Amino acid sequence: MPENPTGAPGLRFAFGTLTVLPVRVTRWDRDAARAGMLCAPLAGLVVGGCAAGVGVLALVLGAGPLLAAVGSAAVPAVLTRGLHLDGLADTADGLGSGRPAEDALRIMKQSDIGPFGVLTLVFVVLAQVAALAALYDGSWARGALAAVVAGAVSRLALTLAARTGVPPARPEGLGAAVAGAVPLSRALAVAAGVLVAAGAGGALLGPGVLLRTVLAVLVALVAAELLLRHCVRRFGGVTGDVFGAVAETAGTVVLVVAVLG
Repeated sequence: MPENPTGAPGLRFAFGTLTVLPVRVTRWDRDAARAGMLCAPLAGLVVGGCAAGVGVLALVLGAGPLLAAVGSAAVPAVLTRGLHLDGLADTADGLGSGRPAEDALRIMKQSDIGPFGVLTLVFVVLAQVAALAALYDGSWARGALAAVVAGAVSRLALTLAARTGVPPARPEGLGAAVAGAVPLSRALAVAAGVLVAAGAGGALLGPGVLLRTVLAVLVALVAAELLLRHCVRRFGGVTGDVFGAVAETAGTVVLVVAVLG
């Protein structure tokens, strides 16, 4: 079957592996993985849209900005079974262990969460909720836009992390299945599309929001790239946990930058 990033195999792979939506993955070959990672921002767009919908609904029902923010932050966790948050915690434990790569990877595979993972989860979720609460308090539209953009950009970070030249740290697992699968030129094309779409959404709310939204996307991708490179140096490559950590980092940075200024 020819590669088609907008075709059914790619969409099924993206939604079937990155969400809990009832989508059956019919192909696990390299072409499907490549197409799936190129479609990852679309899965993020749906997750972010659901998060924004819950937040706005909470505001309409009179719940207030804080509860709206909690709802928006909870939706992505629910729609991914906490997979990315779990990856973030495991990666934090691996990085914080100070052990050689092989030992750090073993720590990351353990089912329990260590102190580094717990602290990282607490501060990341707090940052997400605090940023969303401030955005919803100022404008429901800004909060909703930030939730949608954060969802798409967090999955865009996965597309970029799956580019050619980024090796897997282990020979097995989802990380190995998608590592190095996406040509850099196509990953950058998807990134440009997401950036333009995010800017267009911000433009609807005024030039200031447009600039802040574009800046949030760019800073988030830089932060995700720095974490990715550090993990590759530290572990010898990427794992499924690293992908989750990269996604959560990008999404959180989008929200934090969106509320600044």
